[in-house]
Amino acid sequence: MTFLALNLLDSGVQLSMLCAAIGLIFAFFLIAIVLRAPAGNERMRQISAAVQEGAKAYLNRQVVTISAIAVIIFILLFIFKDHLTAIGFIVGAFCSLSAGFIGMRVAVIANVRTTQAAATAGRTSALRMAFNGGAVTGLLVVGLALLAVSIFYTVADKMVGHDMAIRSLVGLALGASLISVFARLGGGIYTKAADVGADLVGKIEQGFEEDDPRNPATIADNVGDNVGDCAGMAADVFETYAVSLIGAILVGALTLVGNSAAIIYPFVLGGISVLGAICGVLFVNIANGKPAAVLMGGVLTSAIISAILFWPATHYLFPTGLTIAGATRTPTQLYFASVIGLVMTAVVVAITNYYTSMRYAPVQKIARASETGHATNIIAGLAVGQHATALPVGFIGIAILLSFHFAGLYGIAIAVMSMLSMAGIIISLDSFGPITDNAGGVAVMSNLPKEVRAVTDELDAVGNTMKAVTKGYAIASAGLAALVLFGSYVEELWAHNVAYAEFHFSLTEPKVIIGLFLGGLLPFIFTAFSMDAVGKAAGAVVREVRRQLKAKPGILTGQDTPDYATCVDIVTKAALREMIVPALLPLIFVVAVATIKPLGPVVLGGLLVGTIVTGLFVAIAMTSGGGAWDNAKKFIEEGNLGGKGSFAHAASITGDTVGDPYKDTAGPAINPMIKVVNIVAILIIPIFF
Repeated sequence: MTFLALNLLDSGVQLSMLCAAIGLIFAFFLIAIVLRAPAGNERMRQISAAVQEGAKAYLNRQVVTISAIAVIIFILLFIFKDHLTAIGFIVGAFCSLSAGFIGMRVAVIANVRTTQAAATAGRTSALRMAFNGGAVTGLLVVGLALLAVSIFYTVADKMVGHDMAIRSLVGLALGASLISVFARLGGGIYTKAADVGADLVGKIEQGFEEDDPRNPATIADNVGDNVGDCAGMAADVFETYAVSLIGAILVGALTLVGNSAAIIYPFVLGGISVLGAICGVLFVNIANGKPAAVLMGGVLTSAIISAILFWPATHYLFPTGLTIAGATRTPTQLYFASVIGLVMTAVVVAITNYYTSMRYAPVQKIARASETGHATNIIAGLAVGQHATALPVGFIGIAILLSFHFAGLYGIAIAVMSMLSMAGIIISLDSFGPITDNAGGVAVMSNLPKEVRAVTDELDAVGNTMKAVTKGYAIASAGLAALVLFGSYVEELWAHNVAYAEFHFSLTEPKVIIGLFLGGLLPFIFTAFSMDAVGKAAGAVVREVRRQLKAKPGILTGQDTPDYATCVDIVTKAALREMIVPALLPLIFVVAVATIKPLGPVVLGGLLVGTIVTGLFVAIAMTSGGGAWDNAKKFIEEGNLGGKGSFAHAASITGDTVGDPYKDTAGPAINPMIKVVNIVAILIIPIFF
């Protein structure tokens, strides 16, 4: 065991690189499978090409906009921090954008092939095609994140030494997080502005079906699914994974000085879980059964494989345990901390599934409330979202308590890393959602038989729940990751300035309370700007759709073709314009508090905690409530409570349009926003304090 421990200690980072490379190779193998599948008839290929062209055009323009801001931040880091941190920022930003861009391109290719599979081979083949397209994104996210951090750390270690290499990783975390905020906000504004605009005029005013080709906003709506739910989510979870890995490394370096195993362990956990994710993908490709059960089986397979392999890895790396705060922690205790992360993944998935799936009471409660009107639907949806916060936050508290008991702050960091190591399979589920949604759109716009749309609708309903589940997972893990980053902020502050060595953040200190108030305010201001942005852009889409239908009455009869490109252009410009202010708010808050002398590091510490607490509640309420509203509409559309065209259906559409920016724009964007606040705070300690 001693030999194995030494071997794993010496080659643990290289092992993680190898596992990451295997994950990327398997992702490209899945791309080849998707590309070889038939893409349907000429009409189907034309629609898919239009969606692909719109998504590519938006992301290209988004890259230009974000790059201009990234260059400014790079220069500031280069001047005021250090060169290696600035380079890390660029690496993190580039990899975050790449994960989203490649994942989105594959999702657009997979949607038309999912439609064709539904038309010719049935539900199981369509499920596998959509899932394999989504699995490309999942494996790219974990593979790129693990590879980027491990390579950067290895190269920096050889160039500037161990301590400086670890500190420069914060730059990579900032690059990933900042790009993620822009990608999440920009994609979220785009997708929900198009979706809300299409629904308000198309469904409510004109009585169109979902994805009716007569609706001028239809292509923009389908483009939005890809730039928001695929590219945005990929960038989001890439940064959460990278930040969790870097946070665990930082905690290990700051609290367990001189213990190399504590730094290597998070890399090893990440590498093992890539192999677990591949096993989960293979399970989905061989299993038969109901879609939701098969997908959850893939998650369970991945978790079991990881849990089995974590045991020997932990005991080999820590054969005699660890000494934390004067107490010895056994390798079994460290293993339990890692298992808590896996269990938390299952718990969050199950809870979010309960609150957002059509099979359970919360969604059906919203659907029944729709029978008495639009207002009662909204009231019920808001209530469900707020109810949905209790169980996740309660279990997060239990996870913090147990993991701290097993291994202190390092135990929490390990639990977070373990939870995020499941990202490969979880993000596969998330990308499955927009692929099936677009597949249904292609079926309707191509005038395929209703039986095809029935298959894609069934998969889309599962996909909606999966999207909500993955957002709940990302937000819960973000709350835990931010807590680890706050611990790193405190440790870094103590290490940097002896004046704060004896200071503890106490609620009897007024400055801490001021910071809590400021931090608690930030998620509300942030989501307010995000919701405003969706409202403005959606209003522009509504006016354009109404203008086209009035100018060309033949659109309604099919004699005239709508001008899809104008709606795409409107939401593209609006999303890029409106995302900038809310995305920069976290930076502005942190730097403002740091530069105002009466405030300083104590108020900033309170701000970090306040942002974590309120951000967690607001994000869970928004994403769960929005997902429940969406599936309440689908529950009615399946023929319940009057079905399509009923009064309850009209009310459910209103609820869905309100819930759209909740679940796909404002709520999920809080996740990277929380991390940006904490990372920037760590970065500016040597600059301002």
